[in-house]
Amino acid sequence: MRKKVVGKMMDIIQKKHKLDPIKYEQIEYGLVAIYIMITKIFFILVVSYLLGILKETIIFLLIFNGIRLFAFGLHATKSYICLIASTIAFIGLPYIAINVTLDVYFKVILGILMILLILKNSPADTYKRPIVSRKRRIFFKTTSTIIAIIYVILSLYTPTFISNCLLFSLLLENIFISPLTYKIFKLPYNNYLRYMGKEDLHVS
Repeated sequence: MRKKVVGKMMDIIQKKHKLDPIKYEQIEYGLVAIYIMITKIFFILVVSYLLGILKETIIFLLIFNGIRLFAFGLHATKSYICLIASTIAFIGLPYIAINVTLDVYFKVILGILMILLILKNSPADTYKRPIVSRKRRIFFKTTSTIIAIIYVILSLYTPTFISNCLLFSLLLENIFISPLTYKIFKLPYNNYLRYMGKEDLHVS
């Protein structure tokens, strides 16, 4: 299904613009990513609707993407793995957020830990989309850290569900940007270093 949809769209684009092979591949990659994202979100929303937590899932997705947009993180190598992992995370965590009340001291400790890890590991790029520019890495690191601080502060003053979503989104994002997670899935970390001639440095 995906190949047919993307293939037809690429045929239309190619007829109008006569793309060279490199540009063709770039646009095709982008369309595949958009297709996967739309179908994944649609599936997650349908399942959450059937479970009666559609509103909560949407809220969590919005909060999570607020930090994901700047901290980045790994992507599954297979679309079905991405779908399974995303469904578990984006339905499971809102469900837990509805039913769990966290102690304020635990929130503070967890929040501080999440901020420090965001500061240390973000932004985490991928092999196909390395963040080569040093200015961009500094911008994303600074912005994602500020967002993490705001999330933690808000978690201390918002209703239980929103508070949990703020902290759980940071927890999930830290899993996605952790060097250990990259290692478990056998994915290269610090991909921008391939363009810098270095092997063991991280963003400072």
